[in-house]
Amino acid sequence: MDVIVAITGASGTPYGLRLVKELLQRGDDVYLIISPSAFIVLKEEVGLEWAEGEARGDGGEAALRRFLEIQETERFHYVAHNDLLSPLASGSSLKRLMIVCPASMGTVARIAGGISGNLIERAGDCILKEGGRLIVVPREMPLNTIHLENMLKLSRMGVSIVPAMPAFYTRPESVEDMVRFVVGKILDTAGIENDLYRRWDGEPPA
Repeated sequence: MDVIVAITGASGTPYGLRLVKELLQRGDDVYLIISPSAFIVLKEEVGLEWAEGEARGDGGEAALRRFLEIQETERFHYVAHNDLLSPLASGSSLKRLMIVCPASMGTVARIAGGISGNLIERAGDCILKEGGRLIVVPREMPLNTIHLENMLKLSRMGVSIVPAMPAFYTRPESVEDMVRFVVGKILDTAGIENDLYRRWDGEPPA
């Protein structure tokens, strides 16, 4: 399966990185796009750094492979956010699943408004116009009326809104447990089987 994953400049980048790793472990082809603001957040939240002379564009893929411990594989594709000549910018690429995780409110607004200023927004537009599956993982609080209206607009277009809201019935013992829960719910929404979290069976955890 081909999956486009976009990481934008909202808090919650560990969700996006874990999602990429899970998809690759499944054997999916992952096309990763990172917005300029997300590079700043990645550095703050997970300590992702680029080596001296290593551009975020051409050299970014090598840095991501090192950080995520991804072996050389044709299944991982890093695409620069401003590469509007990428096949992802065209509906003819036949990509039909895109997950924006985390999704900044700016990205949500621009996709909802049909504004394609970068590859993330254009790819989202293509998914919508081609009748594909778009999943948006907003990470913002509190939400104002504009945020809510934009997400409602996307929902009415068939977009799945999966807020990054960890549950506590699973009794998480670490941040990683909470990340696993959110990523598991994202995969559930995409129709992808996973065992990342304990599903409610009517019995409280021991």
